[in-house]
Amino acid sequence: MKKKTLKLFLTAVALLSMMVLAGCGLGKSDAPKDDKAAAGKPVELKLAYQLPAEHYLSKNIELFAKNVNEKSKGQIKITTYPAGQLYNDKSMNDAIMNGGLDIGLNSTAMWTTVVPELAVLDVPFLMTTYDSVTKAMTGDFGKTLSAEMEKKGVHPLIWADYGYIQVCNNKRPLKKPEDFKGLQIRGYGQIPAETIKALGASPVTMGSSEVYMGIQRGTIDGQVSGTTATFNRKIYEVAKYLTMTNHAFCEFVVAMNGKAYEKLSADQKKILNQCAEEARAKIHSETQAADLKAMEDLAKAGMEVYQVPASEVALWQEATKQVREDFIKNNPKLGKTLVDQCLAANK
Repeated sequence: MKKKTLKLFLTAVALLSMMVLAGCGLGKSDAPKDDKAAAGKPVELKLAYQLPAEHYLSKNIELFAKNVNEKSKGQIKITTYPAGQLYNDKSMNDAIMNGGLDIGLNSTAMWTTVVPELAVLDVPFLMTTYDSVTKAMTGDFGKTLSAEMEKKGVHPLIWADYGYIQVCNNKRPLKKPEDFKGLQIRGYGQIPAETIKALGASPVTMGSSEVYMGIQRGTIDGQVSGTTATFNRKIYEVAKYLTMTNHAFCEFVVAMNGKAYEKLSADQKKILNQCAEEARAKIHSETQAADLKAMEDLAKAGMEVYQVPASEVALWQEATKQVREDFIKNNPKLGKTLVDQCLAANK
Protein backbone atom coordinates (compact mmCIF):
# COMPACT_ATOMS: atom_id res chain seq x y z
CA MET A 1 0.00 0.00 0.00
CA LYS A 2 2.87 2.37 0.86
CA LYS A 3 4.52 1.61 -2.51
CA LYS A 4 1.31 2.46 -4.36
CA THR A 5 0.96 5.74 -2.48
CA LEU A 6 4.59 6.67 -3.23
CA LYS A 7 4.12 5.93 -6.94
CA LEU A 8 1.05 8.20 -7.11
CA PHE A 9 2.96 10.95 -5.30
CA LEU A 10 5.89 10.80 -7.75
CA THR A 11 3.54 10.86 -10.73
CA ALA A 12 1.82 13.97 -9.39
CA VAL A 13 5.19 15.69 -8.85
CA ALA A 14 6.22 14.91 -12.42
CA LEU A 15 3.00 16.31 -13.85
CA LEU A 16 3.35 19.45 -11.75
CA SER A 17 6.93 19.95 -12.94
CA MET A 18 5.85 19.73 -16.59
CA MET A 19 3.13 22.33 -15.99
CA VAL A 20 5.61 24.70 -14.34
CA LEU A 21 8.10 24.31 -17.18
CA ALA A 22 5.42 24.97 -19.80
CA GLY A 23 4.29 28.04 -17.93
CA CYS A 24 7.85 29.40 -17.95
CA GLY A 25 8.01 29.05 -21.73
CA LEU A 26 10.43 26.11 -21.71
CA GLY A 27 8.12 23.54 -23.26
CA LYS A 28 8.57 21.55 -26.45
CA SER A 29 7.44 24.38 -28.75
CA ASP A 30 10.51 26.42 -27.81
CA ALA A 31 13.09 23.71 -28.45
CA PRO A 32 16.16 24.75 -30.47
CA LYS A 33 15.22 25.26 -34.14
CA ASP A 34 16.98 23.89 -37.18
CA ASP A 35 18.31 26.05 -40.01
CA LYS A 36 15.05 26.09 -41.97
CA ALA A 37 13.02 27.04 -38.90
CA ALA A 38 15.49 29.86 -38.23
CA ALA A 39 15.13 31.15 -41.80
CA GLY A 40 14.03 34.74 -42.16
CA LYS A 41 16.83 36.37 -40.19
CA PRO A 42 18.82 39.06 -42.04
CA VAL A 43 21.40 37.46 -44.32
CA GLU A 44 24.54 38.68 -46.03
CA LEU A 45 25.38 37.26 -49.44
CA LYS A 46 28.52 37.51 -51.57
CA LEU A 47 28.06 37.84 -55.34
CA ALA A 48 31.03 37.55 -57.71
CA TYR A 49 31.57 37.77 -61.46
CA GLN A 50 34.48 37.81 -63.89
CA LEU A 51 33.26 40.39 -66.44
CA PRO A 52 34.56 43.97 -66.26
CA ALA A 53 32.38 46.44 -64.38
CA GLU A 54 31.51 48.44 -67.52
CA HIS A 55 29.96 45.44 -69.34
CA TYR A 56 26.17 45.68 -69.62
CA LEU A 57 25.76 42.27 -67.96
CA SER A 58 27.83 43.52 -65.03
CA LYS A 59 25.77 46.69 -64.78
CA ASN A 60 22.56 44.68 -64.67
CA ILE A 61 23.93 42.36 -61.99
CA GLU A 62 24.92 45.39 -59.91
CA LEU A 63 21.39 46.76 -60.36
CA PHE A 64 19.97 43.38 -59.32
CA ALA A 65 22.00 43.46 -56.08
CA LYS A 66 20.98 47.07 -55.41
CA ASN A 67 17.29 46.27 -55.91
CA VAL A 68 17.45 43.25 -53.60
CA ASN A 69 19.17 45.29 -50.89
CA GLU A 70 16.60 48.09 -51.13
CA LYS A 71 13.44 46.01 -51.49
CA SER A 72 14.35 43.62 -48.69
CA LYS A 73 14.78 46.58 -46.29
CA GLY A 74 17.75 45.08 -44.52
CA GLN A 75 16.64 41.43 -44.67
CA ILE A 76 19.15 40.70 -47.45
CA LYS A 77 22.47 42.42 -48.03
CA ILE A 78 24.31 41.49 -51.22
CA THR A 79 27.94 42.59 -51.59
CA THR A 80 29.32 42.37 -55.13
CA TYR A 81 32.85 41.55 -56.27
CA PRO A 82 33.32 42.44 -59.99
CA ALA A 83 36.06 41.71 -62.51
CA GLY A 84 37.42 38.59 -60.80
CA GLN A 85 38.21 40.36 -57.51
CA LEU A 86 37.05 37.37 -55.47
CA TYR A 87 36.98 34.44 -57.91
CA ASN A 88 37.77 34.12 -61.61
CA ASP A 89 35.54 32.23 -64.04
CA LYS A 90 37.51 29.00 -63.56
CA SER A 91 37.41 28.91 -59.74
CA MET A 92 33.95 30.43 -59.25
CA ASN A 93 31.80 27.34 -59.77
CA ASP A 94 33.62 25.23 -57.19
CA ALA A 95 33.27 28.09 -54.72
CA ILE A 96 29.52 28.22 -55.30
CA MET A 97 29.13 24.47 -54.89
CA ASN A 98 31.20 24.25 -51.69
CA GLY A 99 29.62 27.33 -50.11
CA GLY A 100 32.64 29.62 -50.30
CA LEU A 101 30.56 31.91 -52.53
CA ASP A 102 26.82 32.52 -52.29
CA ILE A 103 26.03 33.77 -55.82
CA GLY A 104 28.06 33.89 -59.03
CA LEU A 105 27.57 35.02 -62.63
CA ASN A 106 29.40 32.73 -65.03
CA SER A 107 29.02 31.45 -68.58
CA THR A 108 27.28 28.12 -69.15
CA ALA A 109 30.42 27.04 -71.04
CA MET A 110 32.27 27.09 -67.71
CA TRP A 111 29.54 24.93 -66.14
CA THR A 112 29.69 22.14 -68.75
CA THR A 113 32.29 20.22 -66.74
CA VAL A 114 29.69 20.02 -63.94
CA VAL A 115 26.56 19.71 -66.11
CA PRO A 116 27.64 18.42 -69.57
CA GLU A 117 24.11 18.88 -70.91
CA LEU A 118 24.65 22.66 -70.94
CA ALA A 119 26.75 22.17 -74.07
CA VAL A 120 23.44 21.91 -75.93
CA LEU A 121 23.55 25.71 -76.31
CA ASP A 122 26.47 25.28 -78.74
CA VAL A 123 24.63 22.73 -80.88
CA PRO A 124 23.99 24.62 -84.14
CA PHE A 125 20.64 25.93 -85.36
CA LEU A 126 18.42 24.74 -82.51
CA MET A 127 16.99 28.12 -81.41
CA THR A 128 16.84 30.40 -84.42
CA THR A 129 15.35 33.66 -83.05
CA TYR A 130 15.50 35.72 -79.87
CA ASP A 131 11.85 34.89 -79.25
CA SER A 132 12.62 31.18 -79.37
CA VAL A 133 15.52 31.66 -76.96
CA THR A 134 13.24 33.41 -74.46
CA LYS A 135 10.55 30.76 -74.88
CA ALA A 136 13.07 27.96 -74.34
CA MET A 137 15.03 29.45 -71.45
CA THR A 138 11.89 30.44 -69.49
CA GLY A 139 10.05 27.24 -70.39
CA ASP A 140 10.62 23.48 -70.22
CA PHE A 141 14.15 23.68 -71.63
CA GLY A 142 15.31 26.08 -68.92
CA LYS A 143 13.55 24.02 -66.23
CA THR A 144 15.29 20.85 -67.42
CA LEU A 145 18.71 22.51 -67.26
CA SER A 146 17.90 24.03 -63.86
CA ALA A 147 16.94 20.60 -62.49
CA GLU A 148 20.33 19.21 -63.54
CA MET A 149 22.12 22.05 -61.75
CA GLU A 150 19.97 21.56 -58.65
CA LYS A 151 21.30 17.99 -58.48
CA LYS A 152 24.77 19.50 -58.05
CA GLY A 153 23.65 21.65 -55.12
CA VAL A 154 23.26 24.79 -57.22
CA HIS A 155 20.12 26.89 -57.63
CA PRO A 156 19.96 28.90 -60.90
CA LEU A 157 18.31 32.24 -60.20
CA ILE A 158 18.21 33.26 -63.87
CA TRP A 159 19.63 32.45 -67.28
CA ALA A 160 21.26 35.63 -68.61
CA ASP A 161 21.53 36.11 -72.38
CA TYR A 162 24.92 36.94 -73.86
CA GLY A 163 24.06 36.77 -77.54
CA TYR A 164 24.13 34.81 -80.80
CA ILE A 165 27.26 33.45 -82.42
CA GLN A 166 28.04 34.54 -86.00
CA VAL A 167 30.83 33.90 -88.55
CA CYS A 168 33.23 36.37 -90.11
CA ASN A 169 36.12 35.84 -92.52
CA ASN A 170 38.44 37.64 -94.92
CA LYS A 171 38.13 35.37 -98.00
CA ARG A 172 34.61 35.49 -99.39
CA PRO A 173 30.92 35.91 -98.55
CA LEU A 174 29.52 32.84 -96.78
CA LYS A 175 25.96 32.52 -98.04
CA LYS A 176 25.68 28.73 -98.26
CA PRO A 177 27.23 25.92 -96.18
CA GLU A 178 29.40 24.90 -99.14
CA ASP A 179 31.06 28.34 -99.11
CA PHE A 180 33.00 27.27 -95.99
CA LYS A 181 35.00 24.63 -97.86
CA GLY A 182 38.76 25.06 -97.46
CA LEU A 183 38.65 27.87 -94.89
CA GLN A 184 40.55 27.95 -91.59
CA ILE A 185 38.12 29.14 -88.89
CA ARG A 186 38.87 29.75 -85.23
CA GLY A 187 36.41 28.12 -82.80
CA TYR A 188 36.11 28.36 -79.03
CA GLY A 189 35.32 24.81 -77.92
CA GLN A 190 34.55 21.24 -78.95
CA ILE A 191 31.05 21.64 -80.41
CA PRO A 192 31.91 24.93 -82.19
CA ALA A 193 34.87 23.10 -83.74
CA GLU A 194 32.60 20.24 -84.81
CA THR A 195 30.21 22.74 -86.38
CA ILE A 196 33.02 24.38 -88.37
CA LYS A 197 34.14 20.96 -89.58
CA ALA A 198 30.60 19.93 -90.53
CA LEU A 199 30.36 23.04 -92.73
CA GLY A 200 33.50 21.99 -94.60
CA ALA A 201 36.07 24.29 -92.97
CA SER A 202 39.00 23.41 -90.72
CA PRO A 203 38.65 24.39 -87.03
CA VAL A 204 41.63 26.13 -85.42
CA THR A 205 42.20 26.43 -81.67
CA MET A 206 43.30 29.95 -80.78
CA GLY A 207 42.76 32.41 -77.92
CA SER A 208 40.36 35.27 -78.60
CA SER A 209 43.16 37.80 -78.12
CA GLU A 210 45.11 36.17 -80.97
CA VAL A 211 42.31 36.30 -83.58
CA TYR A 212 43.04 39.80 -84.91
CA MET A 213 46.69 39.01 -85.59
CA GLY A 214 45.81 35.53 -86.86
CA ILE A 215 43.50 36.90 -89.57
CA GLN A 216 45.89 39.73 -90.40
CA ARG A 217 48.79 37.32 -90.92
CA GLY A 218 46.68 34.73 -92.73
CA THR A 219 47.12 32.07 -90.04
CA ILE A 220 43.33 31.81 -90.01
CA ASP A 221 40.69 33.06 -92.43
CA GLY A 222 38.04 33.92 -89.87
CA GLN A 223 36.30 33.15 -86.59
CA VAL A 224 32.98 32.36 -84.91
CA SER A 225 32.00 34.92 -82.29
CA GLY A 226 29.29 37.38 -81.26
CA THR A 227 28.92 40.72 -83.02
CA THR A 228 29.69 42.77 -79.91
CA ALA A 229 33.00 40.96 -79.35
CA THR A 230 33.81 41.20 -83.07
CA PHE A 231 33.29 44.97 -82.99
CA ASN A 232 35.06 45.56 -79.66
CA ARG A 233 38.13 43.66 -80.88
CA LYS A 234 38.10 45.63 -84.17
CA ILE A 235 38.00 42.49 -86.28
CA TYR A 236 36.40 44.63 -89.00
CA GLU A 237 39.89 45.99 -89.69
CA VAL A 238 41.12 42.57 -90.85
CA ALA A 239 37.97 40.66 -91.90
CA LYS A 240 35.61 41.90 -94.63
CA TYR A 241 32.70 39.44 -94.54
CA LEU A 242 30.18 38.86 -91.73
CA THR A 243 27.54 36.14 -91.95
CA MET A 244 24.68 36.40 -89.45
CA THR A 245 24.01 32.69 -88.96
CA ASN A 246 22.54 32.82 -85.43
CA HIS A 247 23.75 29.24 -85.20
CA ALA A 248 24.52 29.06 -81.47
CA PHE A 249 23.59 31.09 -78.41
CA CYS A 250 25.77 32.12 -75.47
CA GLU A 251 24.15 32.11 -72.05
CA PHE A 252 25.40 33.06 -68.62
CA VAL A 253 23.75 31.84 -65.43
CA VAL A 254 23.30 33.61 -62.11
CA ALA A 255 23.72 30.62 -59.81
CA MET A 256 23.33 30.42 -56.04
CA ASN A 257 24.55 27.85 -53.54
CA GLY A 258 21.56 25.56 -52.96
CA LYS A 259 21.86 25.43 -49.16
CA ALA A 260 22.16 29.20 -48.92
CA TYR A 261 19.01 29.57 -51.01
CA GLU A 262 17.02 27.09 -48.92
CA LYS A 263 17.91 28.94 -45.70
CA LEU A 264 16.08 32.03 -46.93
CA SER A 265 12.54 32.68 -45.76
CA ALA A 266 9.64 32.60 -48.21
CA ASP A 267 9.59 36.42 -48.29
CA GLN A 268 13.33 36.63 -48.88
CA LYS A 269 13.10 34.13 -51.74
CA LYS A 270 10.22 36.09 -53.25
CA ILE A 271 12.21 39.34 -53.27
CA LEU A 272 15.32 37.62 -54.66
CA ASN A 273 13.36 35.89 -57.42
CA GLN A 274 11.39 39.03 -58.39
CA CYS A 275 14.55 41.11 -58.70
CA ALA A 276 16.27 38.32 -60.63
CA GLU A 277 13.39 38.08 -63.12
CA GLU A 278 13.44 41.86 -63.63
CA ALA A 279 17.17 41.62 -64.36
CA ARG A 280 16.63 38.72 -66.79
CA ALA A 281 14.06 40.64 -68.85
CA LYS A 282 16.27 43.73 -68.98
CA ILE A 283 19.34 41.72 -69.96
CA HIS A 284 17.43 39.95 -72.73
CA SER A 285 16.24 43.23 -74.21
CA GLU A 286 19.68 44.84 -74.00
CA THR A 287 21.45 41.80 -75.46
CA GLN A 288 19.29 41.80 -78.58
CA ALA A 289 19.70 45.57 -78.99
CA ALA A 290 23.48 45.32 -78.47
CA ASP A 291 23.79 42.51 -81.03
CA LEU A 292 21.87 44.43 -83.69
CA LYS A 293 23.71 47.69 -83.00
CA ALA A 294 27.07 45.93 -83.26
CA MET A 295 26.00 44.40 -86.58
CA GLU A 296 25.11 47.88 -87.86
CA ASP A 297 28.39 49.29 -86.54
CA LEU A 298 30.34 46.54 -88.29
CA ALA A 299 28.55 47.35 -91.54
CA LYS A 300 29.35 51.04 -91.13
CA ALA A 301 32.98 50.10 -90.48
CA GLY A 302 33.12 48.44 -93.88
CA MET A 303 32.11 44.81 -93.35
CA GLU A 304 29.83 43.18 -95.89
CA VAL A 305 26.95 41.71 -93.87
CA TYR A 306 24.81 38.77 -94.98
CA GLN A 307 21.86 37.51 -92.92
CA VAL A 308 20.79 33.90 -93.44
CA PRO A 309 17.09 34.03 -94.44
CA ALA A 310 14.65 32.16 -92.20
CA SER A 311 13.59 30.16 -95.28
CA GLU A 312 17.12 28.73 -95.60
CA VAL A 313 17.77 27.75 -91.98
CA ALA A 314 16.71 24.16 -92.74
CA LEU A 315 19.55 23.95 -95.27
CA TRP A 316 22.07 24.86 -92.59
CA GLN A 317 20.45 22.48 -90.10
CA GLU A 318 20.83 19.65 -92.58
CA ALA A 319 24.51 20.49 -93.17
CA THR A 320 25.27 20.37 -89.44
CA LYS A 321 22.90 17.57 -88.38
CA GLN A 322 25.81 15.28 -87.44
CA VAL A 323 26.79 17.68 -84.65
CA ARG A 324 23.27 17.41 -83.21
CA GLU A 325 23.28 13.61 -83.52
CA ASP A 326 26.66 13.38 -81.79
CA PHE A 327 25.42 15.53 -78.90
CA ILE A 328 22.41 13.24 -78.43
CA LYS A 329 24.66 10.17 -78.58
CA ASN A 330 27.10 11.61 -76.04
CA ASN A 331 24.27 12.60 -73.68
CA PRO A 332 21.96 9.57 -73.81
CA LYS A 333 19.97 10.52 -70.72
CA LEU A 334 18.76 14.00 -71.71
CA GLY A 335 20.33 14.84 -75.07
CA LYS A 336 17.27 14.17 -77.24
CA THR A 337 14.89 15.77 -74.73
CA LEU A 338 16.92 19.00 -74.68
CA VAL A 339 17.23 19.13 -78.47
CA ASP A 340 13.49 18.57 -78.90
CA GLN A 341 12.68 21.26 -76.32
CA CYS A 342 14.85 23.77 -78.21
CA LEU A 343 13.29 22.93 -81.55
CA ALA A 344 9.79 23.16 -80.07
CA ALA A 345 10.53 26.73 -78.95
CA ASN A 346 10.82 27.78 -82.60
CA LYS A 347 7.12 27.03 -83.22
